[in-house]
Amino acid sequence: MSHDIRLVKLVSGDMVVGKFNEEAKVIEEPASIQAMPTQSGTQMVLLPFGYPFDQEMHGEISMDNVLFEYKTCPEELKTKYIEAATNISMTSGGLDLSGGGESSGGGGLNLV
Repeated sequence: MSHDIRLVKLVSGDMVVGKFNEEAKVIEEPASIQAMPTQSGTQMVLLPFGYPFDQEMHGEISMDNVLFEYKTCPEELKTKYIEAATNISMTSGGLDLSGGGESSGGGGLNLV
């Protein structure tokens, strides 16, 4: 079962990833992408859009609230989103989204 996963920026400034429903023109089961500073740089974290009051990804956001739709959504982000939404691991090993090895300095994306 394939989903059309989209990455968008809302008029509120929130960056959201979720399943696009063509018929209803909505983003379903949205997850907010937030930057979290760490000692070694910045990590990107996926949280349910309703966090902290909703602990699960559900609901929908109308495309009327979208300011910008990214042309592509990185495959690593899609994988992490599906894992978070379904609670099923899709990878056999860890993903390094920082663009380098273990000594990459922490300046890239680490989706946890």
